[in-house]
Amino acid sequence: MRAHELTSDTADQWLKQYYFLRAAFSVGWVVLALAIAPSSAVIAATLLVAYPAWDAAANYLDALSNGGLNQNRTQGLNVLVSLATTIAVILALQVSMNWVLGIFGAWAILSGLLQLGTALRRWKLFGAQWAMVLSGGQSALAGGFFIFQASMPAIPSISNVAGYAAVGALYFLVSAVWLTVTDWRRRAAA
Repeated sequence: MRAHELTSDTADQWLKQYYFLRAAFSVGWVVLALAIAPSSAVIAATLLVAYPAWDAAANYLDALSNGGLNQNRTQGLNVLVSLATTIAVILALQVSMNWVLGIFGAWAILSGLLQLGTALRRWKLFGAQWAMVLSGGQSALAGGFFIFQASMPAIPSISNVAGYAAVGALYFLVSAVWLTVTDWRRRAAA
């Protein structure tokens, strides 16, 4: 797959669709995590592995759609961090949920800071990135809380991660809607 440059209108449209897709995936993941995963360890494990794997794939696709990995270094790093997290979660599932939550915490910190960097870079081009800036910062803070929870004797579950994913879905949805409304206003003014 070749990286390509998008025109301004096409890039705006891509970003809106990308944010809506990220929100939809996260909502679906949360529903499965809360409704089905508690009754099946296999489904819970699959969802825990799928979440960072999806993040890696989504960042890769977005970077390729916006000039490639060389022009989107924060997303390139996020792909690597998310892939490493996917592997680490697979290994941690063999140890304990505390380890899994600790790995999710480290991932939330790193990927949140990288998302923050991506949002700040995009702000100049697209505007309406305040929700993604907040999301990146919140992710880093949530990661610290996950690491703290993982160090406690209580055994965490997938529901610990589901709240984090739900908030992420909200941020992606707000960003997509904000870009859509901004586009409507711009077209109405023209």
